[in-house]
Amino acid sequence: MKPYPLLALLIFAPMTQANEPVEIPRSTKVVLKDENSERSYPIFIKTPRSYATSPEKHYPVIYLTDGMYGFQIASGATRFPMNSGAMQEAIIVSLAYSVGSKGASSRIRDYTPSKAADWKLATGEAANHAHFIRETVFSYMQKNYRISAANQTFVGNSLGGLFGAYVLFEHPEMFDNYVLGSPSVWFNDHEVLAREIKTTEAPIKVYLAVGSLERPQYGEGQDMVAGAQQLHAKLQEEASENVAIKLNIIDGAKHATAFPTTLIQGLDWIYGSE
Repeated sequence: MKPYPLLALLIFAPMTQANEPVEIPRSTKVVLKDENSERSYPIFIKTPRSYATSPEKHYPVIYLTDGMYGFQIASGATRFPMNSGAMQEAIIVSLAYSVGSKGASSRIRDYTPSKAADWKLATGEAANHAHFIRETVFSYMQKNYRISAANQTFVGNSLGGLFGAYVLFEHPEMFDNYVLGSPSVWFNDHEVLAREIKTTEAPIKVYLAVGSLERPQYGEGQDMVAGAQQLHAKLQEEASENVAIKLNIIDGAKHATAFPTTLIQGLDWIYGSE
């Protein structure tokens, strides 16, 4: 009796699974074109678990910046709370960087609200990017998914948080909720903080968070804590009375680690079951 072939099968069988890709369930990717800039952007979309079995139901939408980075974190972090009923189910949509460009150049160009002369990369196209989201991305979602247009949330981190602050100031009713993580309000000599906040009668929730270690003395290039506090103070003083604001300074978190906590705590504040 020679057991060696069976032993070899048991040893090497698991290796046959090694090259199978791992996919995020109920997710897809589309590419949408910005007619103004002629650039194209991959968009990642994930539907909730009940989407296919509840054809009469319409869902909130969570829009994220920074493509697969934000998409993977949001998908994983919301899986249990949404599936268990601890959080309202929502469609997750994440906008990636423009096709053919490096991530840094795309995000710096699209997420900054003003042109900065001292930057080597192009800046200052936040207005156009907001228009692309409002006219093209929103339109696609409305035509192809059962969404609740009255319950849309923006999530952005770092320059994405700066972009969210710009949208909140200039087009507050574009989203019903905002999650702003470690916003780069320092950009272009704190230019965004000098902008007027446009008034709105719609109820809006703004969750603002930053890591407690996002300061120069802990190795960060900018004092992100001070920036978040300045933004919080401006919102409290100038935003409409119907804008609810919450600031969270995450103990022990650095710029590289704060966002996952910002995201799940912010979404829990907005969509969590009481």
